[in-house]
Amino acid sequence: MIRRHFTAGLVTTGLVGFGAASLPALAQAQTVPVGAIEILSGPAAAYGIAIKGGLDLALDEINQKGVLGGKKIALTVEDSAADKNQAINAARKLIGRDKVVAIIGPTLSNEMFAVGPVTNERKIPTIGTSTTANGITDIGPYIFRTSLPEADVVPVTFKKAQARGVKTVALMYANDDAFSKSGFDVMKAAAEKLGLNILAIESFGTKDTDFAAQLTKIKGLKPDAVAISALVEPVSGVLLQARQLGFGKETLFIGGNGSNSPKLGAIAGAAADGLIVGSPWFIGKPDALNQKFVAAFKAKYGKDPDQFAAQAYDCMFILAAAIDRAGAADSEKITAALAKTSYTGVMGPFTFTDHRDPASAEGVVVLEMRDGKFGIAP
Repeated sequence: MIRRHFTAGLVTTGLVGFGAASLPALAQAQTVPVGAIEILSGPAAAYGIAIKGGLDLALDEINQKGVLGGKKIALTVEDSAADKNQAINAARKLIGRDKVVAIIGPTLSNEMFAVGPVTNERKIPTIGTSTTANGITDIGPYIFRTSLPEADVVPVTFKKAQARGVKTVALMYANDDAFSKSGFDVMKAAAEKLGLNILAIESFGTKDTDFAAQLTKIKGLKPDAVAISALVEPVSGVLLQARQLGFGKETLFIGGNGSNSPKLGAIAGAAADGLIVGSPWFIGKPDALNQKFVAAFKAKYGKDPDQFAAQAYDCMFILAAAIDRAGAADSEKITAALAKTSYTGVMGPFTFTDHRDPASAEGVVVLEMRDGKFGIAP
């Protein structure tokens, strides 16, 4: 299996008078090694590529000043390709070969459930920027996340749907990954709490491309809304086939965090119009810090950032600040410093709970897809 790794932010100076054998030790002394495990290839690569973009952009700014009195952060990014075993191997490589003091990622919750026990046992602080399933931080005391759990976001989306007159709902979810199953559980609980009538529950596989049987059954029940918990590829497939089967504007489609990607519009096109999804960030936030980030991201990459890029951007600053507060490139001290985070970034004010989850869900907004782009839902 092909494994890719990428390095960024490594700056080595003052080499005059040193032999080649001295270079690795010198580079290690002048930098703080940090690792990231992200999906950079395969169907789910849009998430990891956005995250890597956010991390690299933050490093451009952080390494101008450095940490710990001027040291640069040397970031090594490993490609997991959405494979749990590859993600585990990447973590072992980062810890054993690269001697990283912290790890950002992996991208998906099911990857974190595989990698987290490995990094937690080695006492390496590990920060998920896009892991939203229930139970992530239960893995252990070295596991953090800066992404709001679905349990904080989905209920806000369902309240918006109810305010639009939704009384009945059908639920669909991918039954073969932890993220999608956890999102479904949250959707079901949110619907029940609001008193919505759940008319049907249908499941499918992440790699499925035919959803006709499930959608035909749901269409016959005429729900006010259909909520889908899955990654962006299968969600796009469901929407495309639903429109082919005659689902119209009278049926509201609701997505979970997996839908919160520009790739939804790119794949599903007009079929995605009208879908609503909750998000802790929106590109149109008017504050100066967010607009500076958006402009810098577009200048560097030639495209707009998404939620995953924004979360990663803030996460890198949060980690850099913790390294500074720790006073040393020491994993135990960095872990303690992370727990005391108080940071305001493009996502807004941020602190961790005692359980290492984001402390506030006040910034959740509900977005609606129109003409291939997300905007604030009316």
